[in-house]
Amino acid sequence: MRILVTGADGFLGRSLAARLAAQWSGLEHLVLSDRQFATETIAGADYATGDLGDAAFLDHLLQPGFDLVFHLASVPGGLAEQQQELGYRANLLAPLEFARKVSAGNRHARFVFASSIAVYGDVGSGVVTDRTGTRPLLTYGAHKLMTEMFLSDMTRRGELSAVNLRFPGLVARPPSESGHGSAFMSLIFHKIAAGEAYACPVPATATCWWMSRSAAVDVLLHAARLEQSSLATIQPPVLHATVSDVSRAVEHLTGKTAQIDWGDDQNLTRIFGAMPGLDAASALELGFKADANLDALAIAPLSGGLS
Repeated sequence: MRILVTGADGFLGRSLAARLAAQWSGLEHLVLSDRQFATETIAGADYATGDLGDAAFLDHLLQPGFDLVFHLASVPGGLAEQQQELGYRANLLAPLEFARKVSAGNRHARFVFASSIAVYGDVGSGVVTDRTGTRPLLTYGAHKLMTEMFLSDMTRRGELSAVNLRFPGLVARPPSESGHGSAFMSLIFHKIAAGEAYACPVPATATCWWMSRSAAVDVLLHAARLEQSSLATIQPPVLHATVSDVSRAVEHLTGKTAQIDWGDDQNLTRIFGAMPGLDAASALELGFKADANLDALAIAPLSGGLS
C-alpha cells in the first residue's frame, strides 16, 4: 500500500508517521510531505518538501498515485484569522485542488481529512449530536466545513473514499507551535510540569473537549481502515472537562502544584471554553475511542516521545 501524509512534520503528523512506519501492515511506500522538516528520522520513508499550493510540486508529489492519504496540513486557526489570504490559500484552495488530484491518480483512494470542531461555532448549551448544525465563528472553521462538504460530495460521486474527522484542540502541543487559539489547553500541561506560573486566558470553569495526540493517531488509523459508508463526516468521542479538572489531573501526575492565574477572555471562552456535552454514539458504534480518562489524557503528553 502506498501512503501519503501531508503536514507530516507537525505535532500530529510526526506521531502518525512514526506509527505508520512501525505498525501498518502491508506498507509498501510511505511519503511524508510538509513545507519543511526539522529532521528526517523515519527509515524507509520518502520526504517531500514543498508547498501544496505549488502545482508543479503537487503533480510530482502525487505520481504515480496513492492508496491512502492523510491530509493534516493546514494553517492554525489564530494565524488564519489574522492572515486571511494565507488561510484562504492553505486551508481552502490547497485541499480542494489536492483532493481532485489525488482522485485523478486513484478514484478509490481513502482520503482521511483532519477537520475541526471549529466548524460548529457557538453550539449553545445542548448536547452536540450528529444533527447539530454548523455555524463557524472563525474563518478557519468555515474553510474546514467547506472542505468537508467538497470531500463528502466527491465521495458521493465515487471520486474518492473520504472520511472527515472533527478534531478538538490536541494536547499537549509544544509551546513553540504558535497560531493556535486553543494554545492555553496545552500550556496548562507544560507550565504545571515545569513548575512555572501561568496566566491562563480563560476561567477555571471553561469547559473544553480534550484529546491527546496518541488518541488522535488512533482515530486517524481507525478511520483509514473503515469500510466506506454513507457517514463521511465523523465526530470522534472526546473527554469533556473543565480546564480546572485537567489542571488537577496534571498536578496529580507530576506532584507539582499549579500556579495558575485564571483569566476571563470572553472571546476565547466563547469559542473554545464553552463546549457542551457530546453524544458520539455513531462514532463509538464504528469503534472510535476517546482517551480513557483525565489521567490517561495527562499521561500521554507528559510521557515524552511521540505519544
